[in-house]
Amino acid sequence: MWKNTYHEWLRHEGLEADLLEDLKNKSEAELEDMFYTSLVFGTGGMRGLLGSGTNRLNIYTIRKANVGLAKYLLDTYSANELHRGVVIAHDNRKYSRVFAFESAKVLGAYGIKSFIFDSLRPTPELSFATRYLGAISGIVITASHNPPNYNGYKIYDEYGCQYTPQYAEKIIRGVEEVKDVFAIGTKTINELEAENLLEEIGPKIDEAYLDYLVKLQIHPEVDKSIKIVFTPLHGTSSMIAPKLLKKTGYDVAFVEEQMIPDPNFSTVSSPNPENPMAFQLAEALGKKIDADLLIATDPDADRLGVAVKMDYGYYYLSGNQTGAILINYILNEKKKLNALPAKGVVYNTIVTSDLGAKIARSFGLEVVSTLTGFKYIGEQARYLEGTDKTFVFGYEESFGYVIDDNVRDKDALQALLIVSEAASFYKETEGKTLYDKLQDIFLRYGYHSETLKNVELTGVEGKKRINRIMDYFVKNHLKTIAGRNVLWIEDYNQKLMFIGEEQKTLTLPRSDVIKYMLADDSWFVLRPSGTEPKLKIYVASSGKTAGEANGSIREVLDVLMKMIHTIS
Repeated sequence: MWKNTYHEWLRHEGLEADLLEDLKNKSEAELEDMFYTSLVFGTGGMRGLLGSGTNRLNIYTIRKANVGLAKYLLDTYSANELHRGVVIAHDNRKYSRVFAFESAKVLGAYGIKSFIFDSLRPTPELSFATRYLGAISGIVITASHNPPNYNGYKIYDEYGCQYTPQYAEKIIRGVEEVKDVFAIGTKTINELEAENLLEEIGPKIDEAYLDYLVKLQIHPEVDKSIKIVFTPLHGTSSMIAPKLLKKTGYDVAFVEEQMIPDPNFSTVSSPNPENPMAFQLAEALGKKIDADLLIATDPDADRLGVAVKMDYGYYYLSGNQTGAILINYILNEKKKLNALPAKGVVYNTIVTSDLGAKIARSFGLEVVSTLTGFKYIGEQARYLEGTDKTFVFGYEESFGYVIDDNVRDKDALQALLIVSEAASFYKETEGKTLYDKLQDIFLRYGYHSETLKNVELTGVEGKKRINRIMDYFVKNHLKTIAGRNVLWIEDYNQKLMFIGEEQKTLTLPRSDVIKYMLADDSWFVLRPSGTEPKLKIYVASSGKTAGEANGSIREVLDVLMKMIHTIS
């Protein structure tokens, strides 16, 4: 079947030269991977390798996605509401601006106006701008922290939140109705401008977003002489972060080589702040100027990584640790100022450490866990509107945080500001670093440790093997693992919790995730990535010491990996 599609692309007279070239000199296995399926929406939208084919990101798969979005918007909004338009942003990647305009050209063919940023912008600013402009939807072209040969497409509702499955499925149905990608209608840029279906935006939104961020400070008066090294890893926060840090008075040194929007990410092996290797240039500069803090954002500026100066160099905080520090700082300081809401809610995900939840509950706050994917946290924030509950904080282990829900996605600019403030505050008032405060937190709430193991399985066979592994753990319920009893199993695909022979219904949406809770306060989760060819294995534990918690993780993970390797 895929061969028929391949030949249709090969024979198409109007196929762009770069896409035609990409079809040449490929093995049958490579061509099969390019055409055997179509890109789908996962936890982070549609993301894939750039290139020719239905399983690659190119102008045709982008157009096809926008047909689905356009049909959904036409079905959902009245003619009078469509003029509110769609906001479109993009990152620094190859073809990002091209894909942004291709999106506008398809939407315009359906009579839907687009507001396109004049250059690259952070993903959270797109969420902010969608709400600020009162648009009906938003699009951001980005592949976040993926390698340079990837790009992606994320779509947002009028509330600035990524579409959750019940809405995304409607959009996908519209996408699947497209039978001939080469017949998708578009308007030219000149036509869009002549019909008032395209408008450029930029500085006005930047200023509104910056003003909004500045107001999030809890202690704006804190001594800001702390030395910070910052890098956007060649990405979009280079547009906003310098202005934000200057406006709030911080002493910051920038990694100049990485302030350049380079689509090849030539100074890093991976532009991912979850990986300490991405901090090499930041660390070199930090040691040179004796910086207290190193901070990096990923290319679309929704994730933030932090490293703290130690006697031996720098300690890299995990996403869970940064989240716990932020929760501890925000709740403590807002409580002192009588600004902590009586019915506050903190959000995390089912693969997030229990530490932040323990802190929040100690302040009397409610904690709600969602499925993986920040769109679920954004959705929950909307559900609080009109109630007596207040959004306080949302985060996930993969370095994503939101302090204020006027942005309905993870926001590295918010996190950058409050992490810098917390570090400054603790240095001024207690003479402590963020690492010191983390140890204080462990002392009070117990030592918590977590790890994530990515098993990369690419192509058609890789996808089949991931399915077989998931199927094994779903059908063969373990009673013990690494000498630990299994207390219960949460199967989110079946929406069932198994406690021995007893079954209970889970309320979260259906998802291909299984979680095992173990008797020693440990747990593990298996989850296929929604955007990459990987099986993600999360393992967490806690104990009185680091050795106790880390030892539990190693033992459980070792047994899991041995089991997985036997599943061919």
